[in-house]
Amino acid sequence: MYIPEQYKNNDKDEISAFLQKNSFGILINQTNGLLWATHITLELDNNEAGKPVLYGHISKENPQSESFASNAKILAIFSGPHSYISPSWYDHENVPTWNYVAVHIYGTLKIIEGEALLLSLKKLVDKHEALSENPVRLEDLSKKTMRQIRGIVGFEIEIEDIQGVKKMSQTRDDQNYQNIITELRNTKHPNAIAVAETMLKCTR
Repeated sequence: MYIPEQYKNNDKDEISAFLQKNSFGILINQTNGLLWATHITLELDNNEAGKPVLYGHISKENPQSESFASNAKILAIFSGPHSYISPSWYDHENVPTWNYVAVHIYGTLKIIEGEALLLSLKKLVDKHEALSENPVRLEDLSKKTMRQIRGIVGFEIEIEDIQGVKKMSQTRDDQNYQNIITELRNTKHPNAIAVAETMLKCTR
């Protein structure tokens, strides 16, 4: 994607933390001659060789799953907090804009089955069930319920390129930067407040 130099995010640790927090992404490839996108959870982890990969799965009924064997190159998009920035928040005339955080990952997909698939599902469930009052474990589900796994295609994506963007008004002077944070908070909108909090932590 096009990223102006001042908005590039090359901090690997920050990007990893972002992907852990914002793991619901968009998986894109070419399917039946068309660009195809599926909204799914893609979890960042290390494979058996210690390389960072994305794990995920989709329904076998999804046409995208049929294209994996012949077209394994994918793009995965992850979005974070974003908000409109009004020119009325500056002490000078300017144009409207948008602040946002996003990561694009390019890679090659490989289908996984058997124990590898079960392990990826277990990690996914354990991560999100940790927030539940009564956590469910994959290994406690009945054989009847677990038969539903037959209806999915699991995969591992070897990461070949990561592009991170963090556009957070870095080009504004200190006074206008603080004005934007204040105005974002005043909107009371969760996304705007999240952008304000990100700006507070941003190194310009």
